[in-house]
Amino acid sequence: MGYLRYLGHAAFEIQLDGKKILVDPWLENPLSPVKPGDVKDIDLVIVTHDHFDHLGNTVEVLKNNPKAKFAGIFELASFIGEQVGNDRVIGGNIGGPMRIDLDGTVIEVALTMATHSASRGSPTGVVIRGKEATIYHAGDTGVFYSMKLIGEIYKPDIALLPIGGHFTMDPVEAAKAVELIRPKIAVPMHYATFPLLYGKAEEFKKLVEDKCLPTKVEILKPGEKLDF
Repeated sequence: MGYLRYLGHAAFEIQLDGKKILVDPWLENPLSPVKPGDVKDIDLVIVTHDHFDHLGNTVEVLKNNPKAKFAGIFELASFIGEQVGNDRVIGGNIGGPMRIDLDGTVIEVALTMATHSASRGSPTGVVIRGKEATIYHAGDTGVFYSMKLIGEIYKPDIALLPIGGHFTMDPVEAAKAVELIRPKIAVPMHYATFPLLYGKAEEFKKLVEDKCLPTKVEILKPGEKLDF
């Protein structure tokens, strides 16, 4: 059985097909239940873009987990490769999935567009697909109509969506994203970390429920797990 564990802000630990994956590991965020040195046995680190609150503690985690690989947009992967070795990074671009072999277990990682900014390459979301589940982490983004294509092509079981506003979608836009993607489960993220992030998880949940969508909203407190 797989799971995802919320680590605060946009950081998640995912166990999928027996492999442990970290996404956007800013583990020094004010809500994080763990410190960078606490995470062990990581197989793959994925980063959606290079802003400090997403790239976070990536290099430290990779150095502490020497078997772990890194995946992200090409320019960001090249930057990480300079620090941990190019043999450990997989750089791709927005399009069809990268098929990443983790000691015989293949995990598909598809980078998607995100309406945001970045210094190294394009900002992205990411679809992570294994045998147990398909998970869409939207990264930092506003709502965009092509989210409907992400839903139609990848059919994510779980969508991790920013709701904080100011830099990303707020609850209203995120509820529209759920309507476009139609995952089985939606998990709010990227809220309550700073005063600027005004979006509330309860408001997002109510807006989704008011749309009578076939999606269940799961609000996870930092440290809580969702089994799948």
